[in-house]
Amino acid sequence: MELVRRLQLRKEPVPLRSSSVSVLIRGFVADVGCELLYRNEELGPLEVVFKFPVDAEAAVYAFEARLGGACIQAQLHEKKQAQELYGDTLAGGQSSFLLQQEGAGGDVFSCSLGNLPPGEEAVLTLRYVCELPLEPDGAARYVLPTVLRPRYTPHGWHGEDVTQGVPRVPQRELPYTLSLSATLQSPHSINRVLSNCPLTPLSYTAGNRTTAQVSLAQAPPWDRDVELLVYYAEPHKPSAVLEAGLPGAGSLMGDPAVMVTLLPSVPEAVLAQSRAGEFILLLDRSSSMTCPMDSRDLFPQRIDSAKESLILLLKSLPLGCYFNVYGFGTEFESFYPQTVEYTQQTMAESLQRIQLLQADLGGTRILEPLRAIYRSPCRDGHPRQLFVFTDGEVENTQDVITEVWRNRGTHRCFSFGIGDGVSTALIKGIARAAGGSAEFITGQDRMQPKVLQSLKRALLPAVTGISLSWDLPPGMQAQLLHRCPEVIFPGQRCLVYAQLRGQPQPPDTSMAGVTLQYGIQDQTYKETLQFSLQPQDGDRHRLPVHRLAAKSLLLELEGAVGAGSEGAQHRALEASLSSGVICSLTAYVGVDTQRGQPVQGPLVRQDVPLTDFIREYVEMRDCISIREIQIDRVCERPASRARLDEPNYRSVFGGLSRDLWQWYSRAARKCLQLSKSSTSHLPRKCLSWLRGGGGGGVTQGQTVLQSGVPGTLKERMPEESPLLRLVSLQNADGSWDLDPQLAAVLGVSETDARKRIPSEDVTPSIWATVLAVVWLHDRAVGQRDEWELLEAKAVGWVRDRAGAQLSECLKAANALLGCSVGPAVFGL
Repeated sequence: MELVRRLQLRKEPVPLRSSSVSVLIRGFVADVGCELLYRNEELGPLEVVFKFPVDAEAAVYAFEARLGGACIQAQLHEKKQAQELYGDTLAGGQSSFLLQQEGAGGDVFSCSLGNLPPGEEAVLTLRYVCELPLEPDGAARYVLPTVLRPRYTPHGWHGEDVTQGVPRVPQRELPYTLSLSATLQSPHSINRVLSNCPLTPLSYTAGNRTTAQVSLAQAPPWDRDVELLVYYAEPHKPSAVLEAGLPGAGSLMGDPAVMVTLLPSVPEAVLAQSRAGEFILLLDRSSSMTCPMDSRDLFPQRIDSAKESLILLLKSLPLGCYFNVYGFGTEFESFYPQTVEYTQQTMAESLQRIQLLQADLGGTRILEPLRAIYRSPCRDGHPRQLFVFTDGEVENTQDVITEVWRNRGTHRCFSFGIGDGVSTALIKGIARAAGGSAEFITGQDRMQPKVLQSLKRALLPAVTGISLSWDLPPGMQAQLLHRCPEVIFPGQRCLVYAQLRGQPQPPDTSMAGVTLQYGIQDQTYKETLQFSLQPQDGDRHRLPVHRLAAKSLLLELEGAVGAGSEGAQHRALEASLSSGVICSLTAYVGVDTQRGQPVQGPLVRQDVPLTDFIREYVEMRDCISIREIQIDRVCERPASRARLDEPNYRSVFGGLSRDLWQWYSRAARKCLQLSKSSTSHLPRKCLSWLRGGGGGGVTQGQTVLQSGVPGTLKERMPEESPLLRLVSLQNADGSWDLDPQLAAVLGVSETDARKRIPSEDVTPSIWATVLAVVWLHDRAVGQRDEWELLEAKAVGWVRDRAGAQLSECLKAANALLGCSVGPAVFGL
């Protein structure tokens, strides 16, 4: 805090001036270079430390510096040796630089530059390569993490706090800028590129649109990660990339490596969804879940988006399964002592409770509820499926992943990271440990399609007997660099990394093949891909396929280290040093040996500041909810003291405008009235009152933001979507009741709807269900991914009961609603 105060009051220059990122995207792999420009404007030498986020599965493989005209390549060492070398060179007056992973999570790094002489500049460059996930709409998604939020440290945890001591300043006061340029290459044409930040027009550099360039049009704000969504003409094609190794570099980097992308496709007839399953939904209810999904708008809040997803998920569960809902923060609670059968009664009770959930449980202690879930016995014949929703960043990430890994034989884990800055190590780690899938929802993404896609996977029959076989020329062998895939989902990419050893006989053989074999319900399926043995042209020094293969091996070995496996630590250290890919056991260090004289003067350390998200949360433009600790400080004062005066205004809310302070102090007085002198749950009551318009004081209907955000709070609050209203009315068996609430969603009167029932043989519930299905296919067709499962329940229910009347019902429903839905919807 002293550094933040010094930077603010004395306006001292921060040594980091800019960050420039260049990205080379080839299909579904990104090779990234990040340049950090430092300038020392102090009178003496500086040590500058910068902590920043990195995707937990990215392979960081190079680190270099330009100091005083010299280009210095850092070398990878065992971490303790690297730290000692860095410290010794600083003590000797030499310039040095160090890159290391902070903690065991793998998604926070620190970059240290020591003995930067006064008046000089330095450019540090780190390089990494990462896989790009395939989004539900077919896009390859690249994310440049820029948001590093404070990590929650559970009580009694004694590990390293990787974000403690990082200085924080308001976003507008950050002195450094960010730029990004991307080069795109693909064997198939590039259709378009989208981003959550303004882009320059996409510029094609080849006539067949297989190469292109694009850049950020302006420096982005530091309150969100930068995303690029790249759309290719044919994103769903299996592929194989063979990369030659470095001669004499040892087996890991010297032998050719192949990255195989398989897309299992199983006949739809086999994919009948199971009615069995034990579904446990674990929802983060910590205070930060009150933040908006998108920093550019006030709503929806993360908790509201998660609740909507839970409602859709709950309505999509099959009759006969079992379920439970947990909420966690500093403490945790569950709807039921153990999972209960999915019936109309339990579904309706849970729906009411979900609608009342608030982000009011404090911190982010996820380990305790996980242990409680694992202690509860599994249901025979009902495979356990765990869905985790969190925006959390916790310090004990590795402990959480290890706990999930220990129980991997009893369940699958589907994880959802909500908002910018979520820990990729946590979200990807728990999904990888328990054979599920990980999804990230940021900005204006809708959470619901990704959640329902994961539920579809969870409902599919179990895939067993997974094996890989290789068809290689005589004299060659393939060796996997990680375990054989333990779980695959139809339509989801399956990545395989292997090394090819030996020489083909005869030497002019040009083709090879790999076959993925697996079983579903006593049926065996095979997916075969042929690939060329001619290595792909590329940079012989970057070796992206080799680096990614090494990273996949390191993730597996480090997971084994966390689980107590003997020998895994030595193998991980050896793999890291031989591949050049950094891990928790190694670090890059470089020394300027070309400077003739040692740097003179006492060394002063400066930590590069990051965005102060606590302050950003109370800024109205970023988040409507008020930090609990701050609103409590206001509300605990007598109403007569909660008035606008300079000391109170500055001490509690710092950078807020005077008008905002007046508004919040009025809210505090209203909360005290609502609570009748009780201070319990004041933030929740205050938020509810604010959402109602915040009446009185400042002219009602006027925004109090000096920044000019338009509209009243009431107008900014999104209304419940018609789709969610319709879904909320569905019964557990898939049917709807014909009542005023359903009629209102459909846009007709209940009386008119009852008059239009086709015949006496058609019950009101059958008629209502046909109307709801027709409405879904006509009015919510763009959200099909969200209602597909619950619609299948409805169609199955109505087909079992309507009989020959179904065609007549469909015709009448189209006439009443003004639609033209075809008979294929009901299988006619």
